[in-house]
Amino acid sequence: MLLVVALGGNALLRRGEPMEATNQRANIRRAAEALAPVARGNRIVVTHGNGPQVGLLALQNASYREVAPYPLDVLDAETEGMIGYVLEQELARALPGRRFATLLTQIRVDPADPAFASPTKFVGPVYAEAEVEAVRKERDWAFARDGAAWRRVVPSPEPRSIEELETIRLLVDHDVVTTCVGGGGIPVVACGAGGVTGVEAVIDKDLAAALLATELGADALLLLTDVDAVYRGWGTPEQEPIRHASASELRALGAPAGSMGPKVEAVARFVEATGGFGAIGALEAAHAVLDGRAGTAVTNGPVAGAPGGAV
Repeated sequence: MLLVVALGGNALLRRGEPMEATNQRANIRRAAEALAPVARGNRIVVTHGNGPQVGLLALQNASYREVAPYPLDVLDAETEGMIGYVLEQELARALPGRRFATLLTQIRVDPADPAFASPTKFVGPVYAEAEVEAVRKERDWAFARDGAAWRRVVPSPEPRSIEELETIRLLVDHDVVTTCVGGGGIPVVACGAGGVTGVEAVIDKDLAAALLATELGADALLLLTDVDAVYRGWGTPEQEPIRHASASELRALGAPAGSMGPKVEAVARFVEATGGFGAIGALEAAHAVLDGRAGTAVTNGPVAGAPGGAV
């Protein structure tokens, strides 16, 4: 089978954890160990989040006053490289004998996308409410509440097409474990003479993963994060995990846009476009999520079974 696996940014760098290289490597090692049983016997493409990492790079850039801060598309490319580098090493440790590659991936967006006028994508560390106004004035950043804290928000336009799609196909056809579309890819728009240029944005990595899985004709799309399933009645005494649902049933829940909403929309798009198997679940339970024994399994219509087992 061909699997596209999206690793959530918070699964690679946990909430409240210092954003240090050693912490990130330890989390990526755990991710690689969780992915190893899924990758054995399957072709696999890995994508990942970059919200904490790109926000940290933005802060580091802004603190150096000698040059203008680098734009977000460049920082997106930097995070693809640094996370892909560690992922390759840890996947190679967990999957001896396989071949690996990390591909910087540009994704076209529409310059007229309304997201540019309404930033919603969380990036970077959390701030206490008392800190927000000072940082807003100093950096000219937009902020929104993320749970009990506040985080920077940036535009998150819709992914439209993948520039390096044929290169990704070539790697997949040769059974190379490929890390690509990291952090939603590098957002670009068309410019003169058929070229592209980067724009200030961060594409939602789950929607980008759904586009990738659809374009590749993947058999399954797994969205792996730090939450074990999609819940009905989340945050209430009656909350309960949803073990299986159709795409339309899952959409009807109205999951919050700032948290589970993009994952629900992404997996729904994939299963509706391809008829494949989608699932949302915890990274450490990756193999059980693929088998339909954990997480939330999603199909286009009644749930009959998962690729690796029965739901």
